[in-house]
Amino acid sequence: MQQVMLSVDAVADMISAGKTLLLAGDEALLGQLPKGKWIGGTIPYFISHDKGGLVSTDELFVTDISDVAASVTIKKYDEDNLGTVYTDAGDGGFSFIIIPASSPAHVSFALNAPNYSDFGSQPLVGWISGVLLDDLGKVAPKVFSGGSGASYEKEALVMHVDLAEGKAVDVGIINIFEQGDGDTLTFSHDTFATEDVVINGVKRNFAEYIGEKNLDIKLPLVADYYGALINISFQAVDPESGVSFYAPVFSGVRYKHAKPLSDYAASFGKQLLENNVAGKNISFSCNCILNYLYSELEGKKTDPFVGPITFGEIAYQLLNQTLVYVDIHDI
Repeated sequence: MQQVMLSVDAVADMISAGKTLLLAGDEALLGQLPKGKWIGGTIPYFISHDKGGLVSTDELFVTDISDVAASVTIKKYDEDNLGTVYTDAGDGGFSFIIIPASSPAHVSFALNAPNYSDFGSQPLVGWISGVLLDDLGKVAPKVFSGGSGASYEKEALVMHVDLAEGKAVDVGIINIFEQGDGDTLTFSHDTFATEDVVINGVKRNFAEYIGEKNLDIKLPLVADYYGALINISFQAVDPESGVSFYAPVFSGVRYKHAKPLSDYAASFGKQLLENNVAGKNISFSCNCILNYLYSELEGKKTDPFVGPITFGEIAYQLLNQTLVYVDIHDI
């Protein structure tokens, strides 16, 4: 398994040699690649083995899964048929998904994935593609299909992977946050943005509440899904327009603001050390752009985890402020 930054010419040679690749990088580079067994998404932020965190528009991040993939199928999904992604996966493998940020497919997946037919029947992992932060609202994030040779702004791309005989896959999540001891927050409907929140059973203006409590919005809301802690990251708080998130809140779910961290970067580093990855074959990983920014990861290494820095992480459903990894190993 290879996870490395390479020139577009080197990646093109790998594709021509029949390699099965998961790619991340600049739109101009992905658009130069020949057809083949690959999918990719736009992003300029990465963690590499040699340079640590970096911004690059002249190299692609390559995850080569050729040795563990017996066969692959590349499929494009729109917001209307994305609900079949688990059913289409078959069995004996996993599916890798990339979705452009703020696209109809992104919104649909975020809101509906837990209710998809056969949800969780096979591992589904991947990320939300993005752009330079300075280009937000100016340049559309994209995904690229080696199967069709085309790029897409509104749809998701999935590579359904049948694993080689004797291989198995596990998905891991590293989350530095836990629920704090404060109020319980609920919401009236599933949404990416809201003006109101129910605090301990009492309806309040959410932006006003955040200001009153002086909540640090670098810290997410955290829900406990049967023992799995899921973050909902704040995107913006405005007294006039309300509160927006990078992933949706759901009605019927009880949230708490995350427990404060004395040192965000140190907490993230400590969590990396505490996660027992010794002996695991980390075949892919991605980390959130918010962790990259708030932990000041530029120039810093997070070994053994390398890969794209993303606008959202996917492990069965959409996640925020989380590191997701895949361990493909011998049975």
